Amino acid sequence: MTDLLVNEVFESIQGEGAFTGVPSIFVRLQGCPVGCPWCDTKHTWDVHEDRLRAADVIMRQNEDSEDYFKADTKALFSLFQQHGYAARHLVLTGGEPCMYDLRALTEMAIEKGFSVQIETSGTFEILCHDKTWVTLSPKINMKGGYKILPSAVLRANEIKHAIAMEKHIQELDDLISSVQLKRLPMIYLQPISMQKRATELAVKTCIARNWRLSLQTHKFIGVE
Repeated sequence: MTDLLVNEVFESIQGEGAFTGVPSIFVRLQGCPVGCPWCDTKHTWDVHEDRLRAADVIMRQNEDSEDYFKADTKALFSLFQQHGYAARHLVLTGGEPCMYDLRALTEMAIEKGFSVQIETSGTFEILCHDKTWVTLSPKINMKGGYKILPSAVLRANEIKHAIAMEKHIQELDDLISSVQLKRLPMIYLQPISMQKRATELAVKTCIARNWRLSLQTHKFIGVE
């Protein structure tokens, strides 16, 4: 697919995982069939032809919408420049960004001196530049029925796993043990909806396993 279907583009601070606190340009892509029940971007799941808009219309929107625009790699970087974005870290998220071939976009970004991060469920092949940082947020046994690809686990630079109960930790253990990793990536536990019991479980497990805690920092400080 040459054109990307883009739900929104904005500049903010990365609030989760290894790049927490880093100024970032976020490109949120439209489309995701995985079906996570706690997803906070359900408006990105479906692609309806009648929701296609011009880029400038999308850029003026201030609320979640199923609207999207089409853009190729050059058009996106022109958009960054047009809006005066200063951040040098690019985050490709969704939706499920790996439904798209991201090689052209990630290659151009790295050529221009950006660091690049993809946030993926691991259910689609990851097509990107070798220097891209891959954040795998494995979505296990979700409604859509998609399996986590072994290649996604092997490619991950960090695994950021949403948990609410002990079974979610066991699912992560099973996923990690299902592939022969030459190195263990950074592992972050993120309590679902920052519920008290989930947070306590995540903290306890991180201490016991020497893993890391990821909180949705951007929500605490009230930014997108």
